Amino acid sequence: MFSGAEPLVIGVAPIYLLLGNNFYFYYSGVRPLTDGTELLVGRDGELSWLVGWIRDVAAGRGHAVLVDGEPGIGKSALVRAACAAAAAAECQVFWGAGDELGQALPLLPLLDALEITPGSRDPRREAISKLLRGGAVAGQGTDLAAAASEQLIALVDELCEDRPAVLVVDELQWADRTTVAVWSRLARSVRQLPLLLIGVLRPVPRRDDLRSLFRLVGAAERLRLGRLADPAVLELVAALAGGKPGEELAQLADGAAGNPLYLTELVDALSRSSCLAVDTAGVVELTGAATPDSLPEAIADRLGFLPEQAQGVLRAAALLGVGFSVADLVTVTDTPLAELLPALDEARAAGVLVAAGDDLAFRHPLIREALYDEMPTAVRVAWHQAAAWALAEASAPVERVARQLLPMVSTTDSRVPVPAWAVRWLLKVATLLIGQAPVVAVALLRRAVRDAPLDDAVTGALACRLADAYYRVDNIAQAERIASRALDRVRDPDVRVDLHTTVVQCRGSTGRAAESLDALDEALTQPGLEPRHRAKLLVLIARTHRDLGDVATAGEVATAALVELGPAEDRWATGWALHLLSLAAMSRGDWDGALPLFERAMAIVRGDPALIDLTLLLRINQSVTLGALDRLTEALAAAAQARELADRTGSAVRLAQAQGTIGQVLLGAGRWDDALTEVDVVPDDRKEPAVACGDHGVAAIIHFHRGETADAHRRLDLAALHAERLGDRVVDPLARARGLAFEHAGAPDRALAVLTAAMTGEDVSQELLAEAARLAAAAGDKQIVVEIEARVSALAAESPIPHRSALALYCRGLLEQDGTMLLRAADGYRDAGRPLSRARALEAAAVAFAQDRDDDRGSARTAFTHATDVYAELEAQWDVARLRAMFRAFGIRRGPTVKHRQATHGWDSLTPTEGRIAALVVEGMSNPQIAARLYLSPRTVGTHVSHILTKLGVHSRIDIAREAARHQS
Repeated sequence: MFSGAEPLVIGVAPIYLLLGNNFYFYYSGVRPLTDGTELLVGRDGELSWLVGWIRDVAAGRGHAVLVDGEPGIGKSALVRAACAAAAAAECQVFWGAGDELGQALPLLPLLDALEITPGSRDPRREAISKLLRGGAVAGQGTDLAAAASEQLIALVDELCEDRPAVLVVDELQWADRTTVAVWSRLARSVRQLPLLLIGVLRPVPRRDDLRSLFRLVGAAERLRLGRLADPAVLELVAALAGGKPGEELAQLADGAAGNPLYLTELVDALSRSSCLAVDTAGVVELTGAATPDSLPEAIADRLGFLPEQAQGVLRAAALLGVGFSVADLVTVTDTPLAELLPALDEARAAGVLVAAGDDLAFRHPLIREALYDEMPTAVRVAWHQAAAWALAEASAPVERVARQLLPMVSTTDSRVPVPAWAVRWLLKVATLLIGQAPVVAVALLRRAVRDAPLDDAVTGALACRLADAYYRVDNIAQAERIASRALDRVRDPDVRVDLHTTVVQCRGSTGRAAESLDALDEALTQPGLEPRHRAKLLVLIARTHRDLGDVATAGEVATAALVELGPAEDRWATGWALHLLSLAAMSRGDWDGALPLFERAMAIVRGDPALIDLTLLLRINQSVTLGALDRLTEALAAAAQARELADRTGSAVRLAQAQGTIGQVLLGAGRWDDALTEVDVVPDDRKEPAVACGDHGVAAIIHFHRGETADAHRRLDLAALHAERLGDRVVDPLARARGLAFEHAGAPDRALAVLTAAMTGEDVSQELLAEAARLAAAAGDKQIVVEIEARVSALAAESPIPHRSALALYCRGLLEQDGTMLLRAADGYRDAGRPLSRARALEAAAVAFAQDRDDDRGSARTAFTHATDVYAELEAQWDVARLRAMFRAFGIRRGPTVKHRQATHGWDSLTPTEGRIAALVVEGMSNPQIAARLYLSPRTVGTHVSHILTKLGVHSRIDIAREAARHQS
């Protein structure tokens, strides 16, 4: 490509390029360099790769690409040229960049790229903007950046639905970790989207999360730009200087180490100094004068040619970052736009600034760095403080003000105090800042607490918020230390209750809940407490007892809290007290009594942003309760509501819990393919240990029943990585999976031991009790079956829930070897919507009939056939094979085999849900649209689409449509 002497010039005139297979691109209008042109020389090979990927994305096949190299090597120019080609191919192009000043603030490059601004006419963009500014949620437990991440991913999905898109994040090495995480998520989904995702970055700093991107992308989609080759250096210098470089100029250019930016600045500096002359042969010669010895010196030379007024404006702009809003520049300089325009025009004419959409930007980050670094640190910090004050007074978004305050706390001069106005501003926005950028909140609040007077009432409020921020960044020890120290000097009862709440959370999360009880009891005796304060403290005591496993006492104290509250209104105390009462009911198996408590609590906390976490807990436990009452459809709906709210508010912990609840309900309902998908939607590193163990336990149970032993043991190994942190805590699905592992290994006695060891406590699942009864009956240990039967019969008598009554019949049938009773149990499980339990009961009935002295072979064959059919519908091949072997010993053979899915690849291997999703993909629907149609989450749909692509062996959604047409023909 681009053979010949003429370089590719972007922005001077339109150029048509033939790029293979009669595929044309029209290049024009990218960001200019010094004189309005942008030269791209010596990058033919790299550009051809990018153009090939653009061709792919235009055809519906996405890619994730990393372009890396040293500063000034031409990374951005190369990608801009590719973006011009993409725009000519009618692709959408979105460009954002990281910034060293803003790297602690989440998502700024993506917000800039996707034009997320207040007042946007696009509803999705406006919703994201409102979310990040606390307009939707900002309560405890919310992570605004995580919530916005989900919304951004959904927005990209919708944009790609309109037409193919290119999304570039330049200066990725300065991007915050949330941006990098979103980039990684998008990179994993490019097979599903017509998206070319490009990350542009320098070799350093090389953080762990950035290294993971290189592993994710792989060598095939990585472009590393090195120095220009000597012929390309001479070609570039010739284009910049207006003629063939002479010997001296060529030698001087050789010292630029093939760096295009250095070459550009060097030649421009020589030109400004009138040090270049073109002879009659068109050779450019040096005419003397000093030349810049380095790239920084060359940039300084360019800036030195500007008037002092323009340099002052540029220094103020440098405080705002590489890209900046002209409105913000007007605010921080307190200068009318009309007075700024001459300086800005001069800076643009000199090649220092360029247009960037509706805003301005420094032509290259190194130019901005030169301006910024020449200011003494003390002066720079003072300017930042002044800029922060001006932006705060103008009610600028929180992140813009915080960005200007951060240099104050990052300077090595710890004597720089936090201004009084900044303390007041921090108190006002602390909750929002913690939700949006907890790391930034820690840095600013820590310095504010240090500088505030020890006896100032403001200090206690600041310390309270600082402890919250430390808790959010998982520095539990520091959060507890700060909250405990503040309790020694704070007297305001509202602040003290908040501090006690933080201490209780910290100690509970580190297994030291008991340490809180004495302090809370003492707090109740303090003078000046109102009923709402006492009620809140009683709730904290109840929560502590709950953490210690004493749920009954927790319920009693929660009742006392409601009595203490009386007619006074406090949504937090009332909601938490009702939640604790519902947990007490659940623990003793009183599901009917728990459900109205959830409904009362939900009515109280609904819509309160400060109670989002409690709302999620209530909804998740409501789903568990509905599942226990055999109201499986309602249980899934409640868990889906919790999932949607957790996604929307960025509550990663509750999202994982909601997904785990959905997985367990689907397991019981026999929707095993869907269960396998749901438990993998959230990655393990975002789950609590119990949730991760439960999810892997669900998957292992399914794999064992399906005879996929290797996959089942892989799941158990993954669960073991988390189980160490649980201590003696029992995770029901994991215990059942471990029992199945011993059964598969031919050790049913050890399987029974695992299950009986897990039967402690009142809240043991009915499924675990049924499995233990089955194994005990098979082993001839009737005593265990008797104990289980007495336990479940008592529960069934109290609350005749279908699966409870079925379990009581099942246990009695096992004890009495009564086939008819076991068939009644199977009917009860059918009514309860629990196919695996039904198959177990039918199997036991068939065995009872086969062992009957009256030789009831007909009933045995019928029960055996029905059990086999149910197992086959679940694709439980291990159970089918085991059952057939068992009944061959009785001389009973089943009839025709039930047809089930055998294929592992191709269209016939798709599950029913995958088939429905594939059909909607063929219709052209995006993942969010499919999610809305099928009442799934976009994450779940994305996982399904990934499975579809793998099973069909294709690379894009367009390929799915082709496969569908081929299958139908």
